[in-house]
Amino acid sequence: MPLLKSNGRPAGEPMVWLTSMGLAVGLAMVVFLLYTIIVNGASVFWPKRVHAWTIEVDGKQEVLWGELARVQDKRVGVGEEMQIFTGNRDAFNASFRFVDFAAVKSQETPAGIIDIERMEYGDAIGLPVKLMLADGTTLPVEDPAFRERLAALVAEVSARRDEISHLEKGLIGENSRDIYRQDIQVRRGKRTGDTALVAKAEAEIARLKTIFDALSAKATTLRDQQSANRLVIRLCNGKERRIVLGQIASYYFPNELDLGSRLSKTVANVGAFLFENPREANTEGGIFPAIVGTFVMTMLMSVAVTPFGVLAAIYLREYARQGPFVRAVRIAINNLAGVPSIVFGVFGLGFFVYGVGGALDNMLFEDRLPTPTYGTGGIIWAAATLALMTVPVVIVATEESVAAVPRGAREGSLALGASKWQTIQRIVLPAAVPGILTGLILAMARGAGEVAPLMLVGVVKLAPGLPIDGTWNDTDLLPFMHLDQKFMHLGFHIYDLGFQSPDSDAAKPMVYATTFFLICLVLVLNLTAILMRERLRKKFATGAF
Repeated sequence: MPLLKSNGRPAGEPMVWLTSMGLAVGLAMVVFLLYTIIVNGASVFWPKRVHAWTIEVDGKQEVLWGELARVQDKRVGVGEEMQIFTGNRDAFNASFRFVDFAAVKSQETPAGIIDIERMEYGDAIGLPVKLMLADGTTLPVEDPAFRERLAALVAEVSARRDEISHLEKGLIGENSRDIYRQDIQVRRGKRTGDTALVAKAEAEIARLKTIFDALSAKATTLRDQQSANRLVIRLCNGKERRIVLGQIASYYFPNELDLGSRLSKTVANVGAFLFENPREANTEGGIFPAIVGTFVMTMLMSVAVTPFGVLAAIYLREYARQGPFVRAVRIAINNLAGVPSIVFGVFGLGFFVYGVGGALDNMLFEDRLPTPTYGTGGIIWAAATLALMTVPVVIVATEESVAAVPRGAREGSLALGASKWQTIQRIVLPAAVPGILTGLILAMARGAGEVAPLMLVGVVKLAPGLPIDGTWNDTDLLPFMHLDQKFMHLGFHIYDLGFQSPDSDAAKPMVYATTFFLICLVLVLNLTAILMRERLRKKFATGAF
């Protein structure tokens, strides 16, 4: 029976309402945050209509074409203004324009306007005029074959772009790595006095350079073909602009799309965002390298933090003699959880990168010095630094789980003749696995979102390759995993877009979109661990536990 006050009401009722109100406020804040991120991030993918506004500025009328980005209070004065995405940054020196509502005289949605996503300088918006072909002929927009020919030529340059990428990043890249390997052989031969090794390596370098020149010439020829055809468009100010077809990533006619076409274009945009490489200072293109880098680093961190955290917790709980020293160790572990993450980054730079990495270079990669291999930032040191930062969480969670195992289960195991380690291995640890996974989930959630320490130990704005792929380098400690390689990270990508972008207005929707996918990645990792925890909890559930 609950304890009653003198007025007959249950004691503590106001605190119940207060705690429930706190929970409601917290949930509302989370929902509002997710709503803001999703709504603002979706604007990156949904194809908007292009309007034509007639505005009057200082007594002069002009026509402005663009997409309505948002409506906001005027930055100066009273009233509202529109932020319009006009594109054509190379022509107008800006991608956005702010227009006072009072200055708008008319608005319409003209047909035939084309929105072109370019490899450089962002989108181009205008009316197509004609195609200037490589044979010197032109194809006007009035020709019935204009759109079909434009689609065929854009598909052709897209296929040629993939071929150039295969040449430069695949064949030429592998050729350059082979030349570098032979150059190392030359250094080794000169260091050891092996003239035969030097001569053989130099001959191989000469052969590889011949292949390199041929591949480079082929890539140059393909690049010249990319600029052979041009599309002429008319801008809103009446001026014409020529766009090299090789610079067109994609295009569409925004005012001619029905609902189904818009949904299809949205799906295509999401796919491109997830699986393409970034470009234009990360404000265009996709985030695929950042997704892979974040996932691989989080997995490496989890693999590193779990055994050390579990072993430390078992020793402290099961083997260490409880006393002032062990209590001091526990206090130190708890305090480590509150140390600023940048401090761990500085420690990781000094201990892992310069200390352990420098030692590995001296022992295993002496011929590559003075160029560092592991003695510089890399994904392995980023994972090790975050593992060190999150290990207190795993230790505390594991200790609590081990302590929660009933004493009777331990004594029953010992009474049947099992050793202490056998009891820990077969009775205590299986029962504590759900709690261990809880600590791992918390560690993954924190580690995946950290940015500050990564800036010191391996993350970069743009990485030339993925930390895991189908190639096996001679510096790989694990097959197909380039642990020495710098990498991209979604958290740092968000920071770079939000604070280092040359066009902050254009980058703002990308910030929201990248944030949303970072949340999704962390959610997927956590849900996977939670499902594993629930399965193990059911597997090891007994009447005693």
